[in-house]
Amino acid sequence: MKTSTSEGKRGIQCTSRMQLDDLDFVDDLALLSQSQQQMQEKTNSVAAALAAIGLNIHKGKSKILRYNTACTNPITIDGEDLEDVKTFTYLGSIIDEQGGSDADVKARIDKARAAYLQLRNIWNSKQLSTNTKALVSVYKYDATTTTTTTTTTTTTTTTTTTTTTTTTRPRTDRVGE
Repeated sequence: MKTSTSEGKRGIQCTSRMQLDDLDFVDDLALLSQSQQQMQEKTNSVAAALAAIGLNIHKGKSKILRYNTACTNPITIDGEDLEDVKTFTYLGSIIDEQGGSDADVKARIDKARAAYLQLRNIWNSKQLSTNTKALVSVYKYDATTTTTTTTTTTTTTTTTTTTTTTTTRPRTDRVGE
């Protein structure tokens, strides 16, 4: 990434001293830019840097999310337009064109509700003790996950900056053991 972003300022200005060009995680990459032209230049630069080491960008998996812009000019790789989307999931967080986290929060609540409902018969059982119910809960969900989502709304052509921190720690407290 350093090679593809070293040519100049093409990211989004976070503070007077800091500019954010991209979000990287293993094989996932989110490019950030203030304009369509800058995004196209950055996309071309990343594609060229990857091609130099024998890698390609998967055009079918690459998406464009535009935030707060009227520009609809396509972003292309090798002459092929990348798909424009209203929402996408990056590192487990739903990012939408409004720049908020409402869709992500709703999805997480829905997942928690579904997990709770899977155990409803156990919770309502008169035949099982409280300790047994707690053990079932601990064994079913053997890790506690805490997720914090912070969304920074920035005027940008293609994406919204979203930072997600997920911490997972194994459960060490076994109720009833």
